[in-house]
Amino acid sequence: MPVGGPAVRVWDPLVRLGHWALVASVAAAWFTRHGGGVWHEWIGYAALAIVAFRILWGGMGSHYARFAQFIRAPSATITYARAVLTRTEPRYLGHNPLGGWMILALLAAVIAVGLSGWLYTTDTYWGVEWVERLHDTLADILLILVAVHVGGVIFASRRHRENLVAAMIHGRKRPAEPGES
Repeated sequence: MPVGGPAVRVWDPLVRLGHWALVASVAAAWFTRHGGGVWHEWIGYAALAIVAFRILWGGMGSHYARFAQFIRAPSATITYARAVLTRTEPRYLGHNPLGGWMILALLAAVIAVGLSGWLYTTDTYWGVEWVERLHDTLADILLILVAVHVGGVIFASRRHRENLVAAMIHGRKRPAEPGES
């Protein structure tokens, strides 16, 4: 049994399914980026659909799925980042302030990559070099954000002695202790 009592449900099934479906679609898009043709396009459209669903679920989903629950003001996020640097950051049952902003950055990056990819398939912009470069650059930025996200998950997992990857699979975390959000 986890420290502090039985585990509590944090991530609902739709958040977890959407998370892993987006992981799979981004990975599949990366693997099909050269010569993937229509497969690459449809994978991109799937990623956009997953993000559209996540945005809807962020407004009407379960408590910890809602953007209002985990998007903090910039000042609160800066305060949290300073606490991370001094190793005094609190544990959050849901997303911490940096994690909340990372979610928004990742969703925005997927949208930007998907829309630039779609733009490249239109008659007007097919074969236009700057559109192709834009799409490639945005894809590189997305991969950098993914790497930072994974690094943050590893960091937070170690700092707070909990497996956040497992929590995103089964949806449970140890309960909040006094003073935790």
